[in-house]
This record gives sequence, structure tokens and C-alpha cells, in this order.
Amino acid sequence: MAVPKQKTSRARTHRRRAANLYKAVKVNVVKCPNCGEPKLPHRVCLNCGYYNGKQILEIGE
Repeated sequence: MAVPKQKTSRARTHRRRAANLYKAVKVNVVKCPNCGEPKLPHRVCLNCGYYNGKQILEIGE
């Protein structure tokens, strides 16, 4: 069985853990079918106020 020759330092351990802990998260973006602006999926479009073909928000222009 493999055994480490030296103890892993605290800095090296924390550096390895932080590599996955603070990784940037890719956000999925879709095109609004009503106005074509990018929006988050399953959310009301903040540009036109439509969701699922219905107007949910009144957007003052």
C-alpha cells in the first residue's frame, strides 16, 4: 500500500480545496421568445415582462 513520505502542508491542502470551492459557476442563459433578450431560464424576462407567453410584469418604458 502506498504511504506518503511527508505530511501534506496546511497551505497545500487549503490550496487544493480552494481550487474547487471558489470555482466560477457557468450560468445558463436563453433567448427570450418574445423580445429576444438574454434571460435566465424559468424566470420572467426583465426586459419585456413575459413568461411562458403571458405578460407577468408591467415594464414601464
